[in-house]
Amino acid sequence: MNAIESRLAELGITLPSPAAPVANYVPYVITGQLLVISGQLCFGMDGKLADRHKGKLGAEIFNEAGLEAAKLCAINVLAQARAALGGDLGRIQRCVRLGGFINCVPHFAALPAIMNGASDLMVEVLGEKGRHARSTIGVAELPADAAVEVEAMFEIA
Repeated sequence: MNAIESRLAELGITLPSPAAPVANYVPYVITGQLLVISGQLCFGMDGKLADRHKGKLGAEIFNEAGLEAAKLCAINVLAQARAALGGDLGRIQRCVRLGGFINCVPHFAALPAIMNGASDLMVEVLGEKGRHARSTIGVAELPADAAVEVEAMFEIA
């Protein structure tokens, strides 16, 4: 068991089966030493979107559920990374970037705080290698009315 898998176990996190693409794209691309993960929604272990993670932040969804949704997205990013790397998360050298999309009402200003759910998880799991560049934007809609979507880029060995 590598350090990343050990840390996930310490945190009590089990990675789900990665979600299949829902349109004309691939879930990940490896080019050189970069692994790029397509946007992941906040699906739970059952592969479904919980009602508390559907809708808009600042309307139907409160900050606590938004943070939880962002964390689930990050867990799903790691599940895709595991699939891309043939099950060997130990190949991850660092998280280079996360991109967050928050389904929110126009006046919602807590975008960075919600995205911290994903960022904090990466740092918890990867330590200093989890510190990353990031952008977070508010959007009018996300697939399946998800509250949050997160994409990622990793340096790999």
